[in-house]
Amino acid sequence: MYKITELYDLDHTLAKDYLSQFDYPWEALKGIKDFILALGPTLGDDYEEREPGVWIHKTAKVAPSASIGAPCIIGPETEVRHCAFIRGSALVGANCVVGNSVEYKNVIIFDNVQTPHYNYVGDSILGYKSHMGAGSITSNIKSDRKNIVIRTSEDSIETGLRKIGAMLGDYVEVGCNAVMNPGTMIGRHCIVYPTSCVRGVVPEKSIWKNTGEVVSIKE
Repeated sequence: MYKITELYDLDHTLAKDYLSQFDYPWEALKGIKDFILALGPTLGDDYEEREPGVWIHKTAKVAPSASIGAPCIIGPETEVRHCAFIRGSALVGANCVVGNSVEYKNVIIFDNVQTPHYNYVGDSILGYKSHMGAGSITSNIKSDRKNIVIRTSEDSIETGLRKIGAMLGDYVEVGCNAVMNPGTMIGRHCIVYPTSCVRGVVPEKSIWKNTGEVVSIKE
């Protein structure tokens, strides 16, 4: 429930071939920068290289007050709103919303993702049609600065990485002011209640309640 093929439909990102090389999504984090730098020059005439290493689709709308660092790719019909801060190493898909005062760093954002208000997304991958409510964030480093271990009720995986945010599967809905702790994995079609503090692996089609209780979504 935390492998790339279990979390994501790779037909909804320009990173399909890149992500297909890995079993686990956090394995892709180290190479995002180099991947974008290699992909950008191949994108064709529909993209403009507005600054060195920053490729923006001609149909994307970028507010004059937004700050976009290299390397970065912004897909078609995506809206980057007032005072958004993309620090770099960010692949943003088609029809996305990067909202006011939202910050991205070292991320892959699938198509149709919405982060509309005051979100921090770092060292993370957000799946197709996932949505983060106002003020929800991905926490990407532990307070003790130790490497992150992905834990389930059955096993644990040593990642060897100090920085991992959250891996949100396709169609995940995160409520306002929720915090995803370092290394959080959320399966497809999950709902996270507002103000929750989420950690570990959340199985697909589940609801994470703000008490930490996890229940299955009934069909």
